Amino acid sequence: MSSPPPSQSVVDSQVPVVEVSEPAAAPAGAAAGVVARGVLYFCLALAALSLLASGLLWQKLSNIQEQLARQSADAGSNAVEARVAARQAQELARDTAARLALAETRLGEVALQRSQLEELIQSMSRSRDENLVVDIESALRLAQQQAQLTGTAEPLLAALRSADQRLERSGQPRLSRARAAIARDMDRIRVASVSDVPGMLVKLDELARLVDDLPVANAVGPQATAPAAPRKAAAPVLWWERAWIEVREEARNLVRVSRIDQPDAMLVAPDQAFFLRENLKLKLLNARLGLLARQTDGARADVAAAAQALRKYFDGSSRRTQAAASLLQQVQGQLRSVELPRIDETLAVLATTAAGR
Repeated sequence: MSSPPPSQSVVDSQVPVVEVSEPAAAPAGAAAGVVARGVLYFCLALAALSLLASGLLWQKLSNIQEQLARQSADAGSNAVEARVAARQAQELARDTAARLALAETRLGEVALQRSQLEELIQSMSRSRDENLVVDIESALRLAQQQAQLTGTAEPLLAALRSADQRLERSGQPRLSRARAAIARDMDRIRVASVSDVPGMLVKLDELARLVDDLPVANAVGPQATAPAAPRKAAAPVLWWERAWIEVREEARNLVRVSRIDQPDAMLVAPDQAFFLRENLKLKLLNARLGLLARQTDGARADVAAAAQALRKYFDGSSRRTQAAASLLQQVQGQLRSVELPRIDETLAVLATTAAGR
């Protein structure tokens, strides 16, 4: 801004020199002065414009600096706010992560408790079903033993019906196989023919009671079959006639002729009849024990031996002997080789169900 005055002094210093050195050329110098002043004015104008432009530029630069300062201050405040927000976000993230970890831990605990509860419920359900199956199996085995002891299928059928009702009330689909096996065993027991063991036991007991009254084949005594001689009611009987008749009857009883088909029966001494009857009782008792033990073959052999001893050593013409032979024949007819049906299929299915397979 101090540069224009030196240029003006230079021009002023030059003008007098021109005027002094060349006074003859005044018009040309005047024109040159005009040009110089024009150039001066132009330079002044140009300097003013430059000064104005510089001022405007300076003002604009100041504005820019102020704007930059404000923006820098805003950026600094924004950065501080951003750092605070970032710190808060980090703290919130850490808090959220801690809460998420705690929620996951609690969720894991809840899932574990739920799985344990489900296992407990399933264990209780399985335990209840297993207890039911074991109880039913025990009841069926006991009923099978009762049926074998009594020789009748009624206890077994009753136990199977009760087991089917209990399985139906439980409502468990996994027990349907057991119900199907029970139904098949019940059908098989109903169609099977079973010996009347209680009736045969009663008949064997009756035979054991009749043995003591059975007469042996070589028994010595008055003839029961000899008819009494007819007497005349009107004719008087003298004492000597009565005595003769009694002596004659006694003489007849001393010697008796009878037919014995079995030679062994004739050799039995009178004092051995007691052992003969006891032996027959033992055979009947063995047959009774064989029936109770479900040993049909042994019971049949004992009954056959008792029938043979009855025919061999006892009087077949006696009504008691005939009644005993009839009872023995009935027992022999009722003895069959058909065993009481077993429930092995039901027991196997129950054992498989109790094992959880």
